Amino acid sequence: MSAAATSRLSRLLTMVPWLLQRPGVPVPEAARHFGITERQLIKDLELLFVCGRPGHLPDDLIEAEWESGGIYLGNADTIARPLRLGTDEAVALLAGLRMLAEVPGLHDRGPVDAALTKLSAAAGEAAAAAASISAHLGTGAEEQILSTCREALAGGRRLRIRYLVLSRDETTERDVDPMRLTSVGHRWYLEGWCHLAEDVRLFRVDRIVEVGILDEDGIPPADAVPRGTDDLFRPSPEDVVVTLDLSPDARWITEYYSVEPVEEQPDGTLRVLMRAANPDWIPRFVLRAGGTVRVVEPEDVRRRVVDAAHAALAAYRPDA
Repeated sequence: MSAAATSRLSRLLTMVPWLLQRPGVPVPEAARHFGITERQLIKDLELLFVCGRPGHLPDDLIEAEWESGGIYLGNADTIARPLRLGTDEAVALLAGLRMLAEVPGLHDRGPVDAALTKLSAAAGEAAAAAASISAHLGTGAEEQILSTCREALAGGRRLRIRYLVLSRDETTERDVDPMRLTSVGHRWYLEGWCHLAEDVRLFRVDRIVEVGILDEDGIPPADAVPRGTDDLFRPSPEDVVVTLDLSPDARWITEYYSVEPVEEQPDGTLRVLMRAANPDWIPRFVLRAGGTVRVVEPEDVRRRVVDAAHAALAAYRPDA
């Protein structure tokens, strides 16, 4: 639906109860109230002629009359009634508001808390049902890391993290001045000024191995510009692009690693592209997958995997 159509629908839904409460209101006054021209108002009234309850019989449609200069509506009581949420809708909305209230970086909880209070009072039994729902946005380990990051953000303290860099298959230690926590999809990210990189970086929370708060000021430099989440992975021209075939048991890799799906294969495997700053870790990655991942190209990386597999097998052979 276009923005203009959405705006018109919103106006019509507001217009019907307003006109019902003011029978005979002059056309110019109504047009001024809704901020539209008299011509547009007449077009809206003509549209109301073909609106109403399902069935589309004459008695189901809204009646509108304005020839006398005053506007009169009829047969529109149904649309004028206040809308009521069903139990499932109220439960979903209450649960969503409670999750929103716990989102890190929400500076003003006032509007959320006010909406929760009003909706809980009006929802009746649905409020009790929603209160019994417990939603967690991460694993237990992630929740602990998120809690530490929130504490550092609130106190303006620096963090020291041990972070798993999958593209190099190594763990690095960094001091980070936290800027915010943000959720993208089903993953949490810590954005902050990384003193190791001397730049703003995004760290996936599920890849933070360890985190601690330092007794040092954690306010980022004045020129630290938020990177945002539109480009979570920035490829480099120096990256090696590896084509992999993933068996059905290895599809979890598409959720944990930065890969680009290419196509479904007739045998049920999924072909993906993976970028690696250093391809030395690819053989270890493939061997750990236990035969569920196969390197298609480049040939030199595929050969490394084969050689690594032969070396691993040789280690299990008894001495001749």
